[in-house]
Amino acid sequence: MQIELQHPHDWSVSPDEAKQIQKRLASAVAETPLPDTVETVAGVDVSVRDDTAQAAVAVLRLPDLEVVDEAIHRCAVPFPYVPGLLSFREMPAVLPALKKLDVAPDVFVTDSHGRAHPRRFGLACHLGVLLDVPTIGVAKSILVGEPEGNLGTGKGHRVPLVDDSETVGTVLRTRTDVNPVYVSVGHRCTLDDAADLMLDCSPTYKIPEPTRQAHKLSRRTEA
Repeated sequence: MQIELQHPHDWSVSPDEAKQIQKRLASAVAETPLPDTVETVAGVDVSVRDDTAQAAVAVLRLPDLEVVDEAIHRCAVPFPYVPGLLSFREMPAVLPALKKLDVAPDVFVTDSHGRAHPRRFGLACHLGVLLDVPTIGVAKSILVGEPEGNLGTGKGHRVPLVDDSETVGTVLRTRTDVNPVYVSVGHRCTLDDAADLMLDCSPTYKIPEPTRQAHKLSRRTEA
């Protein structure tokens, strides 16, 4: 996959500098409808062991969710763990992995937040804005905000995730009677489109299949 960064910046920065980069680039996030036809969705995940990050990308074709491409990249962990700055820890591993893909996905899904972030610029936003591609963040826990209203127990039920009176995501039940996931816009999608697509990508498990497959791949010991 050919990559051309739209807003290149240095990755070797301090936490304060990283926050300023997030604040600057947050205004570039576009919330626009997904394409009428989405054929391929890529899941993105990173596992860290000791001082090594292993980024994995799994590309699945809709509607059967067959894996049609995958890639792995390992590198030294480039940034300390700081809440809210995950993209600076993981993106330097993700970008080289994407270059190894033969298939250019229509949509990317990250195991992280997008707009549901203190500076409205989580990893899903960072990836989407840098590559100018549709991205969606799907996280297993809340970083900012609170659910608004009572979430039903059935698959497909959803309520807004609200932070400081702003809807920053959707609390989405992808399996009946199972804890929800937290979906937010990364770039070039709407919140409703993001939640609908993630339901399409979750036929069996709580975690959408693209990021579930990427997580398995990221933990592979040989690549």
